[in-house]
Amino acid sequence: MASKSNPKAENMKGFYRQRKNSSIGGTSKTKTSQSAAHPKATAASFGSDVISHGSPDLKVDYDEQEELLRQFDMNMAYGPCLGMTRLARLERACSLGMNPPKEVENLLKGGKVCSECLWDGRI
Repeated sequence: MASKSNPKAENMKGFYRQRKNSSIGGTSKTKTSQSAAHPKATAASFGSDVISHGSPDLKVDYDEQEELLRQFDMNMAYGPCLGMTRLARLERACSLGMNPPKEVENLLKGGKVCSECLWDGRI
C-alpha cells in the first residue's frame, strides 16, 4: 500500500512555520568585542580606574582567639547562639552534656574576649 501524506500534518507545518534565527531583531549587525568598543567595560582589569574602599582581607579585624569563638558560634551542634552570650551558651552546652571545646571555655572564662556572639546586633 502506498502511504498518503497526512493533510493535518501539512496544515500544522504551514501554521507553525520554522524559521532560522540568523539575526535577532530583523537586522544583521557585525558583532564587536565589548572591550574593544568600550575600553572601560572591563573595570576589573589591570590598570583600571576603579578604587576599592573595603579591606580585601576580612581577618584583619580579629585574631586567632576570635576565630575560634566564631567557629563556636557557627557550630549548631551546641544550639542556637542568638539572644545569649557565648558564656551562657557554653554553660548550657556543658549542662546538656554536649562537651564543647575546652579552649573556648578557657577563652571565655579568661574575660579578655568579646562575650557577645558573632550575630549580635547584625540580625
